[in-house]
Amino acid sequence: MLRSAIPYARPGQVVGLFGGSFDPPHQGHVHVTLEAMKAFGLDRVWWLVSPGNPLKSRGPAPIDQRVEAARSIMQHPKVEVTDIEDLTGTRATADTLAAVRRLYPQVRFVWLMGADNLAQFHKWKDWRLIMDTVPVGVVARPGDRISARMSPAARVYGKYRIDGTARHLLGWADAPAWCFVNVPMVDVSSTQIRSKGGWT
Repeated sequence: MLRSAIPYARPGQVVGLFGGSFDPPHQGHVHVTLEAMKAFGLDRVWWLVSPGNPLKSRGPAPIDQRVEAARSIMQHPKVEVTDIEDLTGTRATADTLAAVRRLYPQVRFVWLMGADNLAQFHKWKDWRLIMDTVPVGVVARPGDRISARMSPAARVYGKYRIDGTARHLLGWADAPAWCFVNVPMVDVSSTQIRSKGGWT
């Protein structure tokens, strides 16, 4: 596979960063991306295909395979699939954000995640630093709404939550700032696909 170039972004743009193993990528990822772009008024979204997830004991499929699959399923002129973590040599989200912000000092970034990730966000390395660095957009997924809203991260940063009616302003907010939005949901996960033998 041809390695990715560093993605392009113009100064002043608001770019959503959607990181994950994408093992495999699926329509749920596509759905969350498009809904987040619309809800939060993002100019672009970059998929950050991770070399590996430190919270998972099992290693993912080879990154080239996952990037290629992601590019085949996520085809939108404002969405770019990248392996920027592989290029920058970062693994933890906090380190990736630091590297990306150094590369693009005049671009505004929003970290995107599903509600399932917010529920266990406090287990991430330097999770408070992430919240204090960039605004965070959270998109509801099946079965995760209550656990996400009651999560340690949601409680600790409760006063910094932006109301859903102002969600389009998230990209211009100063961190810490986060917004939780409910959208029509697609009930599919990479774990389900792997368990059914749909990814090798």
